[in-house]
Amino acid sequence: MFFVYILRCRDGSLYTGITNDLKKRMVAHSNGKGSRYVRSRLPFRLVHSESFETKSLAMRRENEIKMMKREEKAMLIGKSHEPQPPI
Repeated sequence: MFFVYILRCRDGSLYTGITNDLKKRMVAHSNGKGSRYVRSRLPFRLVHSESFETKSLAMRRENEIKMMKREEKAMLIGKSHEPQPPI
């Protein structure tokens, strides 16, 4: 299983990533071991995630999300079912 996720960083920016272990990746980001982008904008909040059976499908979706305008991402995030606590 692979996951595409969106984080809202301290400065309000959005970060989109992919992982095969969402919980482990959130811990890595929280500990400053994830991406440089998120590390410089801690703390963050997980605001959206989607699961896929293959890495290829997840990578395709990650690219789709990264190509979206900010307003489109906001609509996608608004459709997320469960609000996530800050990490």
